[in-house]
Amino acid sequence: MAGNSKNLGPISLSVAVHIGLLTSMFAAFDFARPMPPPLLIRGTLVQEIPDTPPPPVVKKEPDPVIEESPPEPDNSEELRRQAEEEKRIQDALIEKDRLEKIRLQKEADRKKKEREEADRKKRAEQRKERERRDAERKRQEDIQRQRDENERIRKELEAEDRQTEIDAEATRLAAVDSGELAVYMTLIRQKVERNWNAPASAGAELKCSVRVRQARGGDVIGVTILSCNGDDAVRRSVEAAIYSSSPLPEPSDPSLFDRNILLNLSIRQ
Repeated sequence: MAGNSKNLGPISLSVAVHIGLLTSMFAAFDFARPMPPPLLIRGTLVQEIPDTPPPPVVKKEPDPVIEESPPEPDNSEELRRQAEEEKRIQDALIEKDRLEKIRLQKEADRKKKEREEADRKKRAEQRKERERRDAERKRQEDIQRQRDENERIRKELEAEDRQTEIDAEATRLAAVDSGELAVYMTLIRQKVERNWNAPASAGAELKCSVRVRQARGGDVIGVTILSCNGDDAVRRSVEAAIYSSSPLPEPSDPSLFDRNILLNLSIRQ
């Protein structure tokens, strides 16, 4: 409102000046108009001169009043604010684009590291798997070598044992052929018969077949009566006689020793 009131003063002054100019022009026009000549009256001729109408006064159109348009409001501050806002938006978009590029780069770097880590783990697992397979193959090879070695030793021992058995059997047979086995069995039988106390229920002649198990040195560790023509009392007396005879006589030739011997006892009352 203050700006409009300041502008009204010059406009009013301009209008007043124009009106004064128009008034001066009208006055000058009337002053310059020719005056009609004075009337002369003569006595001889009286002539009525009609009044000639004055030429029409051409009124000069007043100059159009040019109304001055009010000055445009000062919007430089608004434009400055708009420019700043646009710049701020543009800067924000640029910053957003920069941050997005950084995010994408970080994401790409992260995925690259993950791939590299996955590849590293895969290579490590493959290396461990190869090492495990190599160790397992070596272990199997060692086991197989040990088995082969054990088999070789076993075969050698079996061969030695067979040879030992063959040699012992040959020695035993030689001792048997020489009559030493018969002497050995007679010594055992005689000792058992000496230690046998026949019960009252025993008949005139007893025949019992007995299997005796003995340890090295002749200690009796088991008696099994295979057959006997006596009753239970006779059987028990036979067992007692064999245990009483422990340790049994040893053979003169160790090759004749047998852990399981068969005694055929025959006793007459």
